[in-house]
Amino acid sequence: MSKRRATITYIVPLAISSIIFVQMGLYILSIMGIWNSKYNLVVACHSLLKAIGLSSLRYALDLLVFYTVLYLMWKIGSQLINSWNLKRKFKQYQDITLTNDFNLMYQKERDDIVVISHPVPLAITMGFIKPKIVISTGVINLLTEEELRSVISHEFYHYRNRDPLKVFLISLCASTMWYIPILQWFTQQYRIIQEILADDYAIKRQNTPVYLSSALLKMIKVGKQHKMPFAYVSFADTSVNYRIEYILNPLKNIEWKIPKKESYISLFIFLLICLFFIYALA
Repeated sequence: MSKRRATITYIVPLAISSIIFVQMGLYILSIMGIWNSKYNLVVACHSLLKAIGLSSLRYALDLLVFYTVLYLMWKIGSQLINSWNLKRKFKQYQDITLTNDFNLMYQKERDDIVVISHPVPLAITMGFIKPKIVISTGVINLLTEEELRSVISHEFYHYRNRDPLKVFLISLCASTMWYIPILQWFTQQYRIIQEILADDYAIKRQNTPVYLSSALLKMIKVGKQHKMPFAYVSFADTSVNYRIEYILNPLKNIEWKIPKKESYISLFIFLLICLFFIYALA
């Protein structure tokens, strides 16, 4: 699985969303009298709607702008609150002795691993600025030492790549820009690719897929982890079928099928945006 494909699925949705977010932000600033919006995309939309006799739709456009910005702020705020609450709860369940032992064993003198005392098998990476690998005593008791090492290696890849932050950013773009459906597809593809790359990293660390595959099967057998209301990446919560297929046949390339319907709709919206921008500069 190519890292270049992962980069594409991350950069493209961010670029599309950033252009629209910036234009909407500048438009709101222009309403407040802070910014000159002569060539703003939303203002161009207003002008075009007026020119073709649909000036009444400007209010719907305004509604879309303010809805998008407010929803964006709400998602960011709820994410920060949920993450803070979960970190506080994890701290209450933290096993200090095991946490120190695991950091000494896997990360030497660093404190990137947090062990919580909880019977449910859990292995996730969470946190934006300073990500942490969180594992439970349930997963420690479930897996052998080599299987546990493969799980921690998998999560360490997410930790080094700052995947919790990246997953949150592109998921935020997809949920906020729901009128560009291809963004949701990019988000799903990024999660799949990153899980496969993390598996590949763990396999290369141990020079065998045996321990990773057995750990994954054990985690699947005990049941799927409960969804948590914040951005994180979990060992056994995403793309299980693709990952098993890759472990069984690592030389086989996972097909990248771009959905036609979502692509056409997104392309149509993109062409409209280009039309509005050209009209503004004319």
